[in-house]
Amino acid sequence: MPGPVVVTGGSRGIGAATARLLAQRGHAICLSFVHDAEAADEVVTACAAAGIEAIAVRADVSVEADVVELFRTADAELGPIAGLVNNAGVVDRQARLEEITTARLERMFAVNVTGAFLCAREAVRRLSTRHGGGGGAIVNVSSRAAVLGAPGEYVDYAAAKAAVDAMTVGLSKEVADEGIRVNAVRPGLIATEIHAQGGEPGRVHRLAPTLPMKRPGRVEEVAAAIAWLLSDEASYVTGSFIDVGGGR
Repeated sequence: MPGPVVVTGGSRGIGAATARLLAQRGHAICLSFVHDAEAADEVVTACAAAGIEAIAVRADVSVEADVVELFRTADAELGPIAGLVNNAGVVDRQARLEEITTARLERMFAVNVTGAFLCAREAVRRLSTRHGGGGGAIVNVSSRAAVLGAPGEYVDYAAAKAAVDAMTVGLSKEVADEGIRVNAVRPGLIATEIHAQGGEPGRVHRLAPTLPMKRPGRVEEVAAAIAWLLSDEASYVTGSFIDVGGGR
């Protein structure tokens, strides 16, 4: 029986699609959310319909105490976890670098970088054979922006995701002989609500014609890559990246 998985930012978008797919494959799910409890409950209901246990925990991944409590709750209600999907993230309104404020940078890196590190830390403490764990997998959700740079839009977001890429490589080597695989997916232009946060809800439709595949990606396509990296089918894959970007 597949073990429980923590999915951060699991109430919408890629996180929600991933939680639903993992539930269909037999994983109990602990998802985190920050604001939309109703959306989180809908995902929990969908997961439970697959016949597994699912819970939602309000947790801001940039707050250490919230992350600690998130994993403690998963332990208490679902038992020892088998994996982490480090998905929670934020963008800001499209801007050039000279317009970016310190407050924006602090939020961008607190959620996208510090949050990813804190969640990975708690997962390693539970999964590592060094700490008595049974091993498992961590999948970080990065972005093609980490490679492309997101000029004129989100250079700070791209830099934050590049930090996640570096952490993926380093951590994968650090825990490879402790039963933990660490990989990442880098979504490209995916149809989610995140574009509205950047101030352009129709961004995917504007840019889709520039992609080799001429269409935006679906959250289910990213979720499938995440699920594969978590699965035993990827048992010899660590420190690797799957770009889900339509060729961009």
